[in-house]
Amino acid sequence: MKRIIAWSVLLIFAALVAAGAWLYTDLGRPYQGYATAEQFVEIPPGASTAGMARRLADAGVVRTGQSFRLAVWLRGSGRRLQAGEYRFDRPMAAPEVVDMIARGEVYVRAVTFREGLTVREMASVFEQGGFGTAAEFLAASKKAALVAGLDPSARDLEGYLFPDTYTLPRRATAADLVERMVNRFQKVMADDLRNKAAARGLSVRQLATLASLVEKETAKADERPVVAGVYTNRLRIGMGLQCDPTVIYALMLAGRYDGNIRKGDLQIDSPYNTYRYAGLPPGPIAAPGEASLQAAAAPADVPYLYFVSRNDGSHVFSTTLDEHNRNVREFQLRRRP
Repeated sequence: MKRIIAWSVLLIFAALVAAGAWLYTDLGRPYQGYATAEQFVEIPPGASTAGMARRLADAGVVRTGQSFRLAVWLRGSGRRLQAGEYRFDRPMAAPEVVDMIARGEVYVRAVTFREGLTVREMASVFEQGGFGTAAEFLAASKKAALVAGLDPSARDLEGYLFPDTYTLPRRATAADLVERMVNRFQKVMADDLRNKAAARGLSVRQLATLASLVEKETAKADERPVVAGVYTNRLRIGMGLQCDPTVIYALMLAGRYDGNIRKGDLQIDSPYNTYRYAGLPPGPIAAPGEASLQAAAAPADVPYLYFVSRNDGSHVFSTTLDEHNRNVREFQLRRRP
């Protein structure tokens, strides 16, 4: 009898060891139980390990819920598992799945808005990236209440959607993105920047407007404060800004811009046309980056009133009209084909 008991215990122990070895080995085998090219699983905040296991098993990401729970125990990851949406696109072993969720590798997509884009151009980027329709983005950009604290007179968010790269969950809406872009602008528009603007008699709207002109005129970091200085000098003496990008913006609003600006276009009757109307236009004409906002708040102390493109991305600056006309002849008229 003692031998029978001993052999039984030994057999049970061997069976348990074998089962454990098989289960441990099975954990290391990649598994894919879904037929599609990719599978998304949402782990809600506060989900238990058992709840996560069920979701992953039901989605075919792990072979069984028990295998996931065992991998969590072996990894000691129970308190490190993070909520979010996860994307799976290949066979994975249960420990790999655990490590992925413990690292918080949630699925996001990136969208980049470069400096100097208008709201309409941003809407096109949004749509082309497959995040939603341009119409949805444009509708969200009308929510001027988002900047009421900075600019009570704003009628839309032109100039207040900060250009940057944003990572978005798969189900993020245009409204979600627009709110994040406004929040980013508000962080950049810190007290120091606002105080500099106020010291020059500029409201946030006027600062953003001047910065948008600087952004559209030059992409060279060393030129931004100088361009801002030229416009500041013109504003001080009541001279027209005569900024071509404002004419382009006026033409875009009127649905008349075809990629070219002609002499007759300089007469378009729009408050954004700084050839016809002195002072700053009524609002930003594009989204300025931080460097242009800083330049507008602290323009260079220069004597210049004019500048013209060298056609290589840089500009030549001048103080008198005669000097400016000579520069125009040298860098523009003589170089036309």
